[in-house]
Amino acid sequence: MYQLKEEAEADWWEVEALYDLCFAPGRTALSSYRLRDGVPMVAPLCLVLRDETGTLAAAIRYWPVEVGGGRVLLLGPVAVHPTRQGEGLGGLLINESLAEARRLGWERVMLVGDAPYYRRFGFRKLDRVVMPPPTNPDRVLGVELVQGAWVSVAGPVTKVSDQGR
Repeated sequence: MYQLKEEAEADWWEVEALYDLCFAPGRTALSSYRLRDGVPMVAPLCLVLRDETGTLAAAIRYWPVEVGGGRVLLLGPVAVHPTRQGEGLGGLLINESLAEARRLGWERVMLVGDAPYYRRFGFRKLDRVVMPPPTNPDRVLGVELVQGAWVSVAGPVTKVSDQGR
């Protein structure tokens, strides 16, 4: 049995350790991290999943960014502990957090990731959205939480210009 809850301040180091375990060294040098630097996470969407012993099994985070002046959620990172992979925990985190993002009034979400995996959650390649280099454009994906939300949104992805939503 797993417990899903919003990431608390006390979870931060443990979540960072999970990301270090699951991702290549230098992950914080990626362009998506530059967009997050100094910007608060979207706390209600940053979730942790713990097993019955309280051990962290998976985590997901979201950050606000702008594309062509429009607000967008940047999903990531999402990670599942290697001993828990294949149990559907990543999918659970993605589905739950996207549903909550919709309830909170967000219209669109983007990420940098593998299209074959994220397609099952509705993500598609964003041809008119440009992540800072050296991001592979084929890995820039988005999903609409409101129909038509990506239609008029295009341009470079930038840090939010203010801290409000």
